[in-house]
Amino acid sequence: MQQSASSRPLIGVALVIGSCLSLPFGAAIAAQLFPVLGPWGVTSMRVAIAALLLVVIVRPRPRRWTRSQWTAAALFGLSLAAMNASFYAAIDRIPLGPAVAIEFLGPLVLAAILTRRLADAAWVAVAVIGVALLAVDGLIGSEPLDPLGVLFVLVAAGFWIMYIRMSARVGAVIPGSGGLAMGLVVAAVLLLPVGVPAAITVAGDLNLLLLAALTAVLSSVIPYSFELAALRRLPQRVFGVLLSLEPAFATLAGWLVLGQSATPLRMLAVALVVLASLGTTLGVRRQRRRDEEGPFTAPIPLPD
Repeated sequence: MQQSASSRPLIGVALVIGSCLSLPFGAAIAAQLFPVLGPWGVTSMRVAIAALLLVVIVRPRPRRWTRSQWTAAALFGLSLAAMNASFYAAIDRIPLGPAVAIEFLGPLVLAAILTRRLADAAWVAVAVIGVALLAVDGLIGSEPLDPLGVLFVLVAAGFWIMYIRMSARVGAVIPGSGGLAMGLVVAAVLLLPVGVPAAITVAGDLNLLLLAALTAVLSSVIPYSFELAALRRLPQRVFGVLLSLEPAFATLAGWLVLGQSATPLRMLAVALVVLASLGTTLGVRRQRRRDEEGPFTAPIPLPD
C-alpha cells in the first residue's frame, strides 16, 4: 500500500526517534566491553557483525552496480568507519551524554547550512543552546572532560556530517538496504587491522560475543536502517535537527546503564533539545500541508 504524502514525514520522524533511542543504549553496552577489547576493537567487532547480519538478510547484488553507486557505498563506508572509531575512542575517555552532545555539533552545523526558513534557524539555535549546556555541564561538573576525548569526539562530529550526506546519497542511488550492507562491509574492511586481535578474544568467550552482537544490532543494524529510511522521507536539514534528541537519550542511557549522573543543568539541556525536535516536527507537518508539489525543498546535488 502506497503511503500518503502527509504520512511520509511523520514516519520519517518516528524512524529518527527510533534511531536516537537505539544508538546510545548500544554505545552504553559497548563501553562495558572497552576494558577487554578496547574502543577500536569494539568498533571493529560491532561493524563486522552488523555487516555480516545485513549481508545475510539483505543479500545485496553489487556486481550490477554502476560506478556512481559503488562510489557512494564506499564513501558511506569510510564515513561509518571513521565516525564510529573516533566516537568510541571518545567515550572511552569522557561520559556518554556530553560526548554525544559535542558530537551533535556535526548535524547542527549541517542543519544550519541547509536551513531555508527563519523558523528552522530558530529551532537550530535552541538545539545549539541545549548542546552547549550539556558541554558546559561536562566542563564544570564533577566529571571534567578529557581534552583528548573531546578531540576524538570533534573528529566524530565532522565525519557525522559526511555520514548524513552519504547516507542520503546511498538512499537515493541504491534501492533498498543494499547500499547500507555494502557500506558496512567497506567499514569492516577498513577496520580489519585493529579488529583481528578483538576477534580472536571474542571467539573464545561466548558472553563477549553476545555483548558484541547486541552492540552491533543496537548501534548499527537498527539505527542505520532507520536513518536510511528516514532520509528518504525527510530533508537533510530536518533530519539534522531531529537528531538533537540523541544527546537526551544518551544522557538517559548513561544514567541507566553506566550509572553516570544527570545534573539539573544537564536536565535543562535535555529539555531544550527535546523542545527543538518537537518544534521541528510540527514545522514539518505545517510545511507539508502548504506544499502541494511534493518535496519540502529541492535536494542539494551531491557529487557522483
